[in-house]
Formats: sequence, C-alpha cells, structure tokens
Amino acid sequence: MKMTTKPKTTTRKTTVKKATSPRKAAPKATLELPPNPFTFEVFALVNKQKTKAKKVEVLRKYEHDSLKALFIWNFDPSVISLLPPGEVPYASMKDEQITTGTLSTKISQAVGTMEYNNDDSMGLGDFKKGRTTIRKEFQRFYNFCKGGNDQLKSLRRETMFIQMLEGLHPLDAEILCLVKDKNLEEKYNITKEIVSEAYPDITWGGRS
Repeated sequence: MKMTTKPKTTTRKTTVKKATSPRKAAPKATLELPPNPFTFEVFALVNKQKTKAKKVEVLRKYEHDSLKALFIWNFDPSVISLLPPGEVPYASMKDEQITTGTLSTKISQAVGTMEYNNDDSMGLGDFKKGRTTIRKEFQRFYNFCKGGNDQLKSLRRETMFIQMLEGLHPLDAEILCLVKDKNLEEKYNITKEIVSEAYPDITWGGRS
C-alpha cells in the first residue's frame, strides 16, 4: 500500500504596521495678552520667557508708565520707601480684631489659592473684582517715597497704601508689597539689566 503524504503547507504571518498618527506640534508660544493687561499678567508672561531677548520683547510690547514706575521704585537705590518694611497690617484695630493675620497674609492666601487652582480669576471674598489697577494708581506712588510728599503724616500714608492694596487684584497687590521693599526678584525673574534694555529712557539715580 502506497503511503501518500500531503505536502506541508506553511502559513506566513503577515505583520501589519500600525498607522502612526502624525506627532502633534507643540502649541506655539504666544506673547498676546488682553487689552490693558494687569501688571501681574505682564510680569508672569516675562517670567515664562527663556531668554533675555524675549523678556525684553514682552516688556517693550506692553510698555506702560506704570511698569516703569514700579521698576524705578524697585531697582533705583535713590528711591527710598517711607512705608514700614515687611508685612502690611490692616487699616484699623477693628479689622485686626475680626480678621486673622495681616493684610499681607490675606493677600498671600488669595494668591496661593489662585496658584493652586491655576486660576487668576476672582471670587475670593473681599477681593471679588479689583476696584482699581496699578495702571490707574501708579501716579499716587510719590506719596510713599521720600521726596514725594514728605508732609504727609505716616499714619495717613500707611492708610492710603493699605486702601490701595485692598482695591487691587491680589496678584497686583502682591507685586506692590514686593516693590515697596525692593524684593520684586523674589518672585519674578526680571532684573535691572533687562529693564534698562527694554526701557532705555529710564534715568537711574538722583531721586531723593
């Protein structure tokens, strides 16, 4: 009896390459801010830039006298603050009695909440919509520095500063507290060198 064997059939595995979706391009960095931006928006945008040239570009794009006033107060050693250094208290004993901590603490807590939630919108009690802005208030800075309005009583000067802080967005109020003590660089990577390049019209020195 003949033994017949069926020829072996081999099945070749075919591998199908998975279609790869095109890699999404990283979103293009934008230097655009809303019209008349808050000071903290400009400073935050400067902070995000990786190079000195880009930081200068942002400052030039959003040039405003209020920014220059802040930088002069912060970086010019001839500008001497007449406000007490450190934390800012509340305007009255009544405020101190009904509120825990200082106004500086309240500002820090509001800023901390915003940063934790990655949201700089309002809805934070007394700070619910800033009633004013640094853009509007900077012309009153002279009251807080030597040679500006030296006849002003210390208590009146400090009360004016506190009232200004209470009317600002918390992140702008924080900037003002840093600047009064010349500590802007504690939070923002903005140097005098960068400011001088962005605003060469600023003359340093001889202010007190």
